[in-house]
Amino acid sequence: DTKITRYVDKQPFVPSDDKKREKRSEEILSIQSLGLKKRLDHTHAKTAVVGVSGGLDSTLALLVTVRAFDSLNLDRKNIIAVTMPCFGTTDRTYNNAVNFANSLGVTLKEVNIKAAVNQHFADIEHDPNVYDVTYENSQARERTQILMDVANKSGGLVIGTGDMSELALGWATYNGDHMSMYSINCDIPKTMVRYLVAHCININVTPLSDILMDILQTPVSPELLPPVGETISQQTEEIVGPYELHDFVLFYTLRYGFMPHKIFRLACLALGDKYKKETIKHWMTVFYRRFFAQQFKRSCLPDGPAVGSVSLSPRGGWLMPSDVKSSIWLEDVEAISVES
Repeated sequence: DTKITRYVDKQPFVPSDDKKREKRSEEILSIQSLGLKKRLDHTHAKTAVVGVSGGLDSTLALLVTVRAFDSLNLDRKNIIAVTMPCFGTTDRTYNNAVNFANSLGVTLKEVNIKAAVNQHFADIEHDPNVYDVTYENSQARERTQILMDVANKSGGLVIGTGDMSELALGWATYNGDHMSMYSINCDIPKTMVRYLVAHCININVTPLSDILMDILQTPVSPELLPPVGETISQQTEEIVGPYELHDFVLFYTLRYGFMPHKIFRLACLALGDKYKKETIKHWMTVFYRRFFAQQFKRSCLPDGPAVGSVSLSPRGGWLMPSDVKSSIWLEDVEAISVES
C-alpha cells in the first residue's frame, strides 16, 4: 500500500539528462576502445575481423574497433569488415553494412553463405523449406566459422558484437554469434547501444551520419528467415519482446536483486503510459523463462571489457548455475494481479 512518489526512470541504464548521457556515452566508448586496444597490443594481432550486418550491435562494434586502431596509429585497412548475406538479408541492411564499412575506410569482404549453408543442409539431411531452429542456427554458425577462419588467415582477432540484453535473453546461437575472440559489447544493454550509435552521429559528418541514422531506424532482426519482399520478416522485439521492458527488468534484477512483483510495480510506474499491465506481465514472464534457461550460454563467454556496475560475465561476479530452477520467480510473476 506504500505510495511511491519518487521518479522511476523508463530507461535505468541510460542517463535521462542530455549532458550526462553524452558524458556517459563518451566514457563507455573510451572504455570499450581502450579495452580492445590493450587486447590487440597484448596479442600482437595484425587485424581485427568484424561481421557487419547493417544492425546496431555490429555497427557499434565496428565504430569501437576503428577507435582502437586509430589510438594505436594502425591502418584502418587492417580492420576486415565481413558481410555475409544469406536467405534473410534485405537490400536495406546489406547496403547499410557495405556503405558503412566503406565510409570508415576499412577493408570490406563479402562472403555469400547461401551455397555453404545449403550444402550443410544436405550433409545433415535438413529440409531447407523447414524454417526451424536448425535452419536459423546453421546460418549463424556458418558466419562464425567464416569470421574465425578469416581471422586465423590474417593473424587477427574476431570482435564479437552481441550485447548484454541479448545475453540476458539468450538471443544468440550457441557457438555461433555467441562466440568470438573479444566481445566488445558484452556489458552494454540494447537501450544503451542505441544511444551510443546516436552519440556517434553527433561526432561524425555525412555521409556516415546518414547511414547511422538509417541503421538506428531499422527494426532489430537477426535476418535468418526469408523476408517478405523487402520487409524484414523476423523482427526480434515481436518475438522476445521490447528491449526497453527487458532492460528495465534486467537492471533491477542485476543491480538490486528485486523480485518480479516489485519490478512489475516499478515498471507500471515508469512504462505504464506505453504498455498495459497485461503486456508488462507477459513479457516479464518471457524474460524470466529465457533468463534462467539460457544461463549455459553465459557460463562460457569470451573476454570483453567491463563497462558498467553490473555484468553477466562469469568472470565479472555473475556466478549463476546453468541449471538453476526458475519456478520461484515464475510463480511470483504468475501471482501478480493486473486488475486496476
